[in-house]
Amino acid sequence: MNIDEIINTLKTTFHQPLDDGEQRKIVFWFDKDQEFVDYIDEITIENVKVHKLTEGNSFYTKYLLEEEDPASHYLIYTTQNMGAEDNWLLDTLLYSKSFYADKISLIMNELKIDSSLRSVVKKYEKFFCNKDRLRKFKAFDIPTFSEETIELAIMGVLCNLKSLDFEDVVKVILMDNLDDSENKYLDLIGKFFDIQVFWKYVSERYGFEQSNPSLKALFLHLTVSALSHAIEERHLSLIKNYIATRNKSNAFVFIDHWMHHKTDYLVFDQLAGMAEKEIKLADIVNQLPVEEFKTADTFPYFDKAIIMYIANSLDARLEDYEEYIKLINLRRAKHYYEKYQYIYEALYYTVKMFEFYKKHSFGIPKAQALDMFRAYVNDYHQMDTYYRKFYVAYDNETNSEILKKLKVMVENLYTNWYMGELSSHWSAAVHDKMKTSWMIPGIQNQKDFYRSFVAPKIHQGDRVFVIISDALRFEIAAELSDKLNSETTGACEIQPLLGVIPSVTKLGMASLLPHKNLEIDLNGRVLVDSKSSSGLENRIDILQEAVSDSTAVHFQDLLAMNKAGRREHFKGKKLIYIYHDSIDAMGDKASTEIYTFTAAEKAIDEIYNIIKIIRDDLSGTNIFVTADHGFVYQREALEESDKIEKEGIHAFEVKRRYLLSQESGEKSGLLDISLDSLIQNEHRITAYVPKATIRFKMQGSGVNYVHGGASLQEIVVPLIQFKNIRSGQKNSREIEKVDVKLTNTTRKITNSLFNLTFFQTEKVEDKRIPRTVKIYMVDDSDSVISNEETLICDRTFDKPEERTFKLRFALKSIPYDKNKNYYLIIKDTETNVIVEKIPFTINLGIISDFDF
Repeated sequence: MNIDEIINTLKTTFHQPLDDGEQRKIVFWFDKDQEFVDYIDEITIENVKVHKLTEGNSFYTKYLLEEEDPASHYLIYTTQNMGAEDNWLLDTLLYSKSFYADKISLIMNELKIDSSLRSVVKKYEKFFCNKDRLRKFKAFDIPTFSEETIELAIMGVLCNLKSLDFEDVVKVILMDNLDDSENKYLDLIGKFFDIQVFWKYVSERYGFEQSNPSLKALFLHLTVSALSHAIEERHLSLIKNYIATRNKSNAFVFIDHWMHHKTDYLVFDQLAGMAEKEIKLADIVNQLPVEEFKTADTFPYFDKAIIMYIANSLDARLEDYEEYIKLINLRRAKHYYEKYQYIYEALYYTVKMFEFYKKHSFGIPKAQALDMFRAYVNDYHQMDTYYRKFYVAYDNETNSEILKKLKVMVENLYTNWYMGELSSHWSAAVHDKMKTSWMIPGIQNQKDFYRSFVAPKIHQGDRVFVIISDALRFEIAAELSDKLNSETTGACEIQPLLGVIPSVTKLGMASLLPHKNLEIDLNGRVLVDSKSSSGLENRIDILQEAVSDSTAVHFQDLLAMNKAGRREHFKGKKLIYIYHDSIDAMGDKASTEIYTFTAAEKAIDEIYNIIKIIRDDLSGTNIFVTADHGFVYQREALEESDKIEKEGIHAFEVKRRYLLSQESGEKSGLLDISLDSLIQNEHRITAYVPKATIRFKMQGSGVNYVHGGASLQEIVVPLIQFKNIRSGQKNSREIEKVDVKLTNTTRKITNSLFNLTFFQTEKVEDKRIPRTVKIYMVDDSDSVISNEETLICDRTFDKPEERTFKLRFALKSIPYDKNKNYYLIIKDTETNVIVEKIPFTINLGIISDFDF
């Protein structure tokens, strides 16, 4: 160490601000090896006096400092041992600073580590003799040093951490490699720290005690100890050696924090998959009733076991459907739900289908057309939704053996039972009452749409937007309606219309235009008041005949415009038709019909966004959403029995679900429906449609997705009336998330394991939407001191007890000050806003890990 470095270090020391109560700086420079005795006379520091302390002048030195010159800064240089009891300067040493000119002393001085910790720094001298490591150590900015903070900081530097937390040290080491010989961080600890000291900290923090510790054993210890918080230890006897006997809650909190980390959880999931095989978890879980492990979350096998349990129960026709739904909802807030999300969703909709089947255990009854139509609108259409939603999930997990098993059940329920009974009974109702006149008393007909709904608003001066979505069947529109009701400030109502026959685009689209008469010529063309209705330009002409300030646009063109472009394009227009076709464009092609249900999901979002554009960019308030027709779709390949010959009927148009002919009269397996009530039928055209959901035998593929017939799925046409209501207007209701409140009245925690109860204050409905929160405990510096629980508040029940949640928490095993406040945090996961911060006191006494 050269003298210039020493002088610079001394200058830095003297130029630091005075500490509280300090009147001046006195520094004793100890040089017991007399390395710098020849340099001391050359040292000059501004405003600092240099004094040499010798064996014979200690009394004078005391007199000098306390009587002769009590104000000046002093550097006292000595080669003496100052520990003697008769040393006159012992009390002076207590309020002064000591300086040593060796490397360790200079490092300690630079880091402001007290000389009493010299042996600790000396022990790790190899670590400190590196500028980069020294810089990183200094960056922790530790206010007060102790042996523990020094050792934690060294491990933090070696593990490349930015904050001082032993939990992060252990996590970084475990994430690198569970093979000790391959772990780079363990290797650095061995070189520049002390492996045994690391394991001592692990033992003290997590109760991990082994004569030959290893990282793999540590990971198993931590995960199994965490698991023992969710499953009673008597069930874990085969792996009890991995369970901590002390500080078990620290292991639980450690694993919980790792699982909830936004990126590091990926490594944990991989290691947990390995660990569950190592401890033969499947053998343990498979011996337990599901009630014993339904909340367990440490390993992925628990979700597999729950999924298998529900699937096998359904296969065995065990009808605990409410319990299965509760189980699935419980798992939604658990760590591995995202990994198995699509399987859970498919399982959920399978359960809902079985639930529907149980509700209608006596079958779908035969009834009059009006009663069946209303029953479909109010109830039966849900089965179509469940079937659709099952396949949306299925298509995201097509290799799952569980889903292949569920698919068989789903097809049996939907195709063989539901569609079989519903469509045959509906065909009978049509045969009885609707063949000669296509109408149902009390139900609006699709062909009267413009006259009944649009014209009155135009006549009173309103601006009207009409969105027509090709093949938007009723059940899909019902989901869209729910979305609009819950996620916008507008008012939304849905009602059914009786669609036209045949239920095809050319007739359905024509019937929605303003008209006096509809016609079908013998080439199959549909005419509106003697004009062609095919194509956008022809439809614009027909609209402008009725309302001069009107236009029509394809939705893709609307989306391609910017806000200014939209305003300019629709400026002065009173009536705007917007044509949307995502569903039919996908379903009507043999190569893409398998994606019909995916297209339906996309269509809901697209129409929702179209409505937002109309509302926000075009200031539209009156919006109708309707369709030209619905559709029938089944995933499984059709049997030969699902197809029928056209029986030699002379037809001028033949499709899968209908044919048009000038012949009349009943034919076996077909419904002959007169078009007199729908069109100006000069050619005496009859539509023949196969009963139920049978298809005509035709060449080519593309037989699963069809329309044109008379099934309820094809002819129950939705009409959504959306009225935009701006904030502050009459009847406006703001969209609000439901609130969640802690119901426990006591604010004192006396056990490191404790339960808290929370209440969803309102049910989810209309403009009151779900809220998801994370809940955990922090100290007064916002450090997390507990596990973290997720709460999904989306319950729709009226009964308060069904909107109540009980959660279990564990505190870290660390000292708690009973006179300080700690806080329960409730944070909205979408916004990251803390919705509540509730103060608690913690007084654990002598109890830490026992839950009485």
